[in-house]
Parts: sequence; C-alpha cells; structure tokens
Amino acid sequence: MKLVIVGNRDGSNVGGSIERAAKNLGHDILFLDAFKAMEAPKWIQRLYWHLFQKRPFRLKQFSWQTLEACRRFQPECLITTGTAPVEADVLKRIGELGIKRLNYSTDDPWNPAHQASWFIRGLKEYDYLFSTRKSNLADFKAAGCQAVSYLPFGYDPELYYPDPAMNEANKDVSGADITFIGSADSDRLPYIRALVGSGFRFDLYGSFWDRFKGLRGRSKGQIGMSKMRQVIAAAKISLCLVRRANRDGHVMRSFEIPAMRGCMLTEDTVEHREIFGEEGEAVLYFKSVDEMMEKIRRLLNNPPLRERLSERAYRIVVEGKNSYQDRLITMLDLALRAS
Repeated sequence: MKLVIVGNRDGSNVGGSIERAAKNLGHDILFLDAFKAMEAPKWIQRLYWHLFQKRPFRLKQFSWQTLEACRRFQPECLITTGTAPVEADVLKRIGELGIKRLNYSTDDPWNPAHQASWFIRGLKEYDYLFSTRKSNLADFKAAGCQAVSYLPFGYDPELYYPDPAMNEANKDVSGADITFIGSADSDRLPYIRALVGSGFRFDLYGSFWDRFKGLRGRSKGQIGMSKMRQVIAAAKISLCLVRRANRDGHVMRSFEIPAMRGCMLTEDTVEHREIFGEEGEAVLYFKSVDEMMEKIRRLLNNPPLRERLSERAYRIVVEGKNSYQDRLITMLDLALRAS
C-alpha cells in the first residue's frame, strides 16, 4: 500500500515509529516532517504560537505541500500523528482525491496546553480518528469526526528493549531506588516533591522541572534512548505518572518501561488495569502520595517481587500485539473496512 505519513520522526516521536512500522510491513512510504511547519526564527514562532492559537508559522505552506505530495504520490491513505499541521480545507481537497485520511491523536486537542482552533476545525475532515485516550472520544464525535476509535499508545521495538548489559544482579548495587523520566506538570508535582524529600535514591529526568520551587537542579535533563535503557535497567523501580490536564488513562511510558523490562509502579487508572490486570499481576498501582510511598517500600524490600512483576509486564507488552506495527495494522484495517 502507498502511504503518506505526516509526523515528527526525531528521537522517540510516534511519527517516526509509525514510519518504521510501515516500512517493516512493506508499504511504500512518503514521510513529511511536521517540524518543517515550525521553521522560523524563534521570536516569530513564539509570536504565532501565543497570538495565533498555537499556529505554526508555515502552517499554510506545509498544508499545501502535503496536498501536492498526495497528488504526486497518489497514496491510498494519509496518516497524520498528533496535532498535524494540515488545515481543514487541504484535508477536504485530499479527501476529494479519493485518499483516506487518518489521524492518530497522541495528545488531547482540548488540553489548553495544546488546543488550537485551526486543528479542531479540521477534525471533521478525517475519515477515521484514533485517540490514545478514552476520555475524549465523545469530544471527537461532537467535533464532527466520522469514525472514532480508542487506540492505545504502543512501543517501538527498535527503541525500547532490555539493556543487554544490565541484569537483576547489578540492579541492586547500581542505579536509583526509583526513577522518573518525563516532563514537568503541575499534577505530577506532589509525587515528585515527595520523592525528592523521601531519603530514597531518586533520579529525575525531563524538562521544565526547574520552573517549580524546590526542584531547581534536581532534574538530570532530557535523556537519549541508549541512556534511557541503561537508567531503566539500573533502577529498582520506574515510576509512571499520567497527565490529568491531558485526560490520560495511560501514557507512552506505560508501554515503554515494561518493554525495557523495568519494574513499574504506576498510577491507578481504568486503562492501566485493562492493560496490566489487577494489583500485583504485572505492576503495582497507587492513587495518592502516601500509597505511592508505601508501594515503593514494599517493592524495595522484595527483590523477587520486582523481578516477577517486571517479567510479567514485559510479556504482556511484547507478546500482546502492542508494537506500533500492530497499531498501524489496526488503523489500516479499521479505516479501509469502514470505506
């Protein structure tokens, strides 16, 4: 099948994972880098972002380039990821070419941090919308989406796998008691502050934590893929926190940590329980700071439990059709069956 994919491919971006999955499946791919829509001097892009509803500076130009690429390449499907920089009128024209238009929504478009009216106007032009959260399915339908399905995040096996240099024997003598890898968010703050003052060996990675009082200098910054695999393997426990403002029921790390065979302690949500089962089957859950701290102590005092949980969660993820290749197969199957 011929596919045009619009997304970001650098690092662990989902667009790059979908591209790799499509190539592995033998599809003929044309990839359009969504970052091109943001190309501008920083002060201009900041101006557009704050004054024009998070509008990329080259939105119109990139949209028309996408249309021309579809005319030239003649794909069966256009797949966009996240808040893809393709305007509504261009999406309509692409549909008139007989091309199926799919969006894999990886952020909540109604989260104030991401909300962009130009993007929401285009939602009704998609033939199929796949959301990584159940909480906003009704919003997509109300926005005029023709077909909407819940499709969880996945993992990219080319990026997320156990570090072969690490094993359980040296987990207990190296690395942190508990680690968290993720960007700063006000809903995450109580958990992070509790860990900073807990006396546990706690490693924090990610951006923007310096903005919060008492956390300046605590984060070790952003982390590359190779280093992430080492950090997860070395840590006794890996913390998984969702984002309330994003109405998350799970996040990318929900699949990535187990794929790297980390022992995951995660927030208790309906989606997490659907993925990993009840308490103690593959992960431990918490709903409060006090419960998180109690579960940390329980895991630190029980290495066999940590090993059993990490092994079971790993099997659930890697043997349960949770790769982005599996997600792409689902998207194409549902979208084409609906035609």
